[in-house]
Amino acid sequence: MSSAAPTPLTARRSGPMAGQIRVPGDKSISHRALILGAMTVGETTVSGLLEGEDVLNTAKAMRALGAKLERLGDGNWRIHGVGVGGFAQPAGPLDFGNSGTGCRLVIGAAAGCGITVTFDGDASLRSRPMRRVLDPLEKMGARVVSAADGGRLPLTLQGASDPLPLEYESPVPSAQLKSAVLLAGLAAPGETTVIEAEATRDHTEKLLKHFGARIVSKPYGDHGRRITLQGQPELSPVHVTVPADPSSAAFPLVAALIVPGSELTLESVMLNPLRTGLFTTLREMGASIEELDKKDEGEETANLRVRTSKLKGVDVPAARAPSMIDEYLILAVAAAFAEGDTRMRGLKELRVKESDRLEATAEMLRVNGVKVDIEGDDMIVHGMGTTGVPGGGEVKTHMDHRIAMSALMMGLASIGPVRIDDSAFIATSFPGFVETMRGLGAELS
Repeated sequence: MSSAAPTPLTARRSGPMAGQIRVPGDKSISHRALILGAMTVGETTVSGLLEGEDVLNTAKAMRALGAKLERLGDGNWRIHGVGVGGFAQPAGPLDFGNSGTGCRLVIGAAAGCGITVTFDGDASLRSRPMRRVLDPLEKMGARVVSAADGGRLPLTLQGASDPLPLEYESPVPSAQLKSAVLLAGLAAPGETTVIEAEATRDHTEKLLKHFGARIVSKPYGDHGRRITLQGQPELSPVHVTVPADPSSAAFPLVAALIVPGSELTLESVMLNPLRTGLFTTLREMGASIEELDKKDEGEETANLRVRTSKLKGVDVPAARAPSMIDEYLILAVAAAFAEGDTRMRGLKELRVKESDRLEATAEMLRVNGVKVDIEGDDMIVHGMGTTGVPGGGEVKTHMDHRIAMSALMMGLASIGPVRIDDSAFIATSFPGFVETMRGLGAELS
């Protein structure tokens, strides 16, 4: 599972970011639309699908499991599903490349079928923990035939022929874990319940309801949810519109905030409140982000107009982490250009992403002259404000697309250029990223 030769890239101080763009479709919804479409009887259509490597690997997995998928172009897809519990034995291992989301969700979906499936991925994905997902699935009747140390990939799973319903209290705030249990629960009789102490992104619940499943989500404790799914539904084929990904929008948005004289409009960005912690935090820092032309197509969207802003350091509460877990890297870049210190609390989950994102983010800033402290699971970025971020460093991306994009955005406003050792992995979540940013005025070469 080796990647192609590295493709380094350098970002240099640029003129104003200007223009109007639509970033690619939301990755979380794209994965789920393909999987649920494949578990439906009849024809599901999808528009706005993110056609990055991660999502395309999920599409390949659905084909290998017996569903028929047709790519029509421009993010439009047609899916003929096999029904709940209808996945067929694949001819070989399912390779998810760099995608933890696709892999963990499909592990859940396959766990409710009486088939044996081998899951694999690249070196980065092989290093990521899968045990947290396997534990509840084993309680539902699935069995791990073989796995690397710690339940890591490559792993072979024997799905349950007669899966058992489960009530499961999630030990960590993880939408992937919750989704895996719910997808397995589709094939089980009775009710499967997941209890979260901290509410995580609810795209799986919303899409399950959209496809006709009976699912109820109620508040639990101060910040949690109790989600109950009625098993063995017949999912109905529907159309899914995938909105623009707020995690992808975060990169040009922060670039516009920190590059002087910028004004940028980002079209149809999803504003699900469980995904917008970054926008909330940036506004607390003084960011000018206007919401225009709001719509609701299953998920609320708006056009975001962003202007260069003078930012100040803030304290980001740990309770906000689930709503912005993928955005701390780019927030750290914004914090580097702010006046004063920004403290981001409760970032334990960042240590088990594509890389140890907590250490990698700190290192990205330090090699470019920004002081960062890590205290337990907190990160404190000492903003450079009017002094300016020195830049001039080379950032190790650790095969992580978000480190790559965050470092490049920093280089657009720092005094010296910022170089990354590899840009190849950006395509996993944001195809055409470099061309899009150049079109807005970014100096990338």
